[in-house]
Amino acid sequence: MNYYTLLDDIKQYVTNFFHTHPSDKIIYHNLVHTENVVNAAVEIANHYRLNDQDYFIVVTAAWFHDIGYYTDPARHEEKGAEEMASFLNRKGVEEKVIQTVANCIRATRMPQNPETMLEKIVADADLYHLGTSRFSEFNKELRKEFIALHNIDISKDEWRTKTIRLLETHQYHTDYCRLLLSDTKARNLEKLKTKVNGKQPELKNAKPVLPEIPLQQPAKPKVKPLLPELADDDKSKRKSRPDRGIETMFRITSANHQRLSDMADSKAHIMISVNSIIISVLLSVLLKNLEQFPQYTLPALTLLTVSLVTIVFSILATRPNIPRGTFTQTDISEKKVNLLFFGNFFRMSMEDYTSGMLQMMDDRDFLYRSLIKDVYSQGVVLGAKYRRLRISYNVFMYGLIISVIAFSIAAIVTT
Repeated sequence: MNYYTLLDDIKQYVTNFFHTHPSDKIIYHNLVHTENVVNAAVEIANHYRLNDQDYFIVVTAAWFHDIGYYTDPARHEEKGAEEMASFLNRKGVEEKVIQTVANCIRATRMPQNPETMLEKIVADADLYHLGTSRFSEFNKELRKEFIALHNIDISKDEWRTKTIRLLETHQYHTDYCRLLLSDTKARNLEKLKTKVNGKQPELKNAKPVLPEIPLQQPAKPKVKPLLPELADDDKSKRKSRPDRGIETMFRITSANHQRLSDMADSKAHIMISVNSIIISVLLSVLLKNLEQFPQYTLPALTLLTVSLVTIVFSILATRPNIPRGTFTQTDISEKKVNLLFFGNFFRMSMEDYTSGMLQMMDDRDFLYRSLIKDVYSQGVVLGAKYRRLRISYNVFMYGLIISVIAFSIAAIVTT
């Protein structure tokens, strides 16, 4: 089954559904919110490099998760699951996949309690906005929708109180969202507390007005920091720097570089395979019959040369380049070596490498420099890889055109 084609059909279906079911009361849970959740789900799914089926499940659940608001807001998760199942059944999707999508939709019900990784991704995508700079804007729209749907005139202060309760009891379920969004979510919480102006003590006895606010405080996840602890005299500097955001930046950038490298290797493999087949056919079939068809000699040699050059550049794009694999104490002292890349230490002893790593982890500046060098080195390698891969594709594309023209001319001259 072509999941990506089916996702296009789902997007068109859900978009048409929202356009054909206008409602003045649905101010927040509309097409814009759904598209934001889909984009967040795609972002998180790409980070975890899901396979095609799991990617389809997550994105489909994001498209359908709030469609039930237009029929039954109180049970919109179930209604969305039913609408999704009806659509996918018509498309011939197997029941196991449909059930998994339905479970992901139900995982967005408050209080959230997702169990599987796919459910956690969809749940975090649904509340992704809590950790973004647009939280205040979305929160105002949600209040207007709540008033319109429930016919309850809830004041701004009371709404802020309930929202504070939500932010304090909410936790993201994936490591990716915890690292990426928790800092901004904390800032959003502090802004709300500032606006409450001393009404924070009422939170303990306040009864929840929102139907989608968790009532129990979940345990905060323990995220092991990537960066080492600073000395006491540096702690004030550390507080002013977004360490968690920096860690996330390095993590995401390295993952993206690795993903691009895998894509380049895959493309090079395709070029090598295709042109190997072309060369095999030329050598086994055409070149043996050139005596009978001498007019095809030049076109055949042209195509043979094109395929050979293409293979050479594809191999160059994937050929590894390994450094000397050693470093010295001077390199450590001057912070010149990147101990995060295996090519700089694979010939060293375990003791020397451990000593170097401990020195790096004790030095914040050395650690950051190593991370920067690692990202930069990945970028340099990627640049060279894609440059050679582009040459390979260009040679193959233009060479194939020239070869086809040459074969056509030879055929016309013969006739």
